[in-house]
Amino acid sequence: MRLMPGADDKTYRGRIAPSPTGYLHLGHARTFWQAYRRARRAGGVLIFRNEDLDEQRCREEFARAMFEDLAWLGIRWQEGPDVGGAFGPYEQSRRREWYRAAWRRLRAGGWIYPCTCSRRELAESALAPHDDQDEPLYPGTCREKYSREKINEAAEPGGATSLDANWRFRVPDGERIEFDDARLGRVGFVAGRDFGDFVVWRRDDVPAYQLAVVVDDAAMQVTEVVRGEDLLRSTARQILLQRALKLPAVEYFHCELLRDEQGVRLAKRHDALSLRHLRERGLTPVDVFALAGMGG
Repeated sequence: MRLMPGADDKTYRGRIAPSPTGYLHLGHARTFWQAYRRARRAGGVLIFRNEDLDEQRCREEFARAMFEDLAWLGIRWQEGPDVGGAFGPYEQSRRREWYRAAWRRLRAGGWIYPCTCSRRELAESALAPHDDQDEPLYPGTCREKYSREKINEAAEPGGATSLDANWRFRVPDGERIEFDDARLGRVGFVAGRDFGDFVVWRRDDVPAYQLAVVVDDAAMQVTEVVRGEDLLRSTARQILLQRALKLPAVEYFHCELLRDEQGVRLAKRHDALSLRHLRERGLTPVDVFALAGMGG
């Protein structure tokens, strides 16, 4: 089980990482096409990773559609669940031990703590998000609730004696986390102001998105992450996790979001603009390129 890529490997390695919780839409198409083009231009490798951690929301029909619709669009990947590769498995549901090992390292380093706040308590106490693209700021209610000794003695998530708690990463309040984005230039966010202590392991025993993608990107030797600009603050969070786990930094390219006629960013609820629906209407990949405002 490897968390860190080989230091001498300079090959460009990008990834597309959809989640099978609904049909992919035009916004996904534009982002994944950009990831494909950047990997192709660099003469590198594109990885397909199925981010299927949430068993309650993920469905097999959506997983099949992801592969079919992206292949129909013309995107080709060199590693993935359907083609194999040296860094599999490429389904997050089969990678829990990687995440658990990272959780142990975070706990040993004093980076995380259990948060027993209920959903109601969180809703009442959390500070409002800066926009509709990010989570509310956690006010730190449980930060000092447990001593370091008690935290180290706590059972691992999912066990019979484990705490009924979310595990949160303690951010360095006041520190500005900066990174260079290949599209946007220098970007930065202040920990504790622009984002707060964030969940790395959910109380229902599901590794959180932030932890899973950091672990997987390192283990799969990803060199550049291409995704939507709604995840800019997530990049700051993930840089903190990379530092805590002593993992190499990666490069970033955040794509402009595609919005509907009302200016709302596309989501999987926009079924009329899903790739599956557009295909059923008889549209071609060229038509999709035109609708999404991207080159073929």
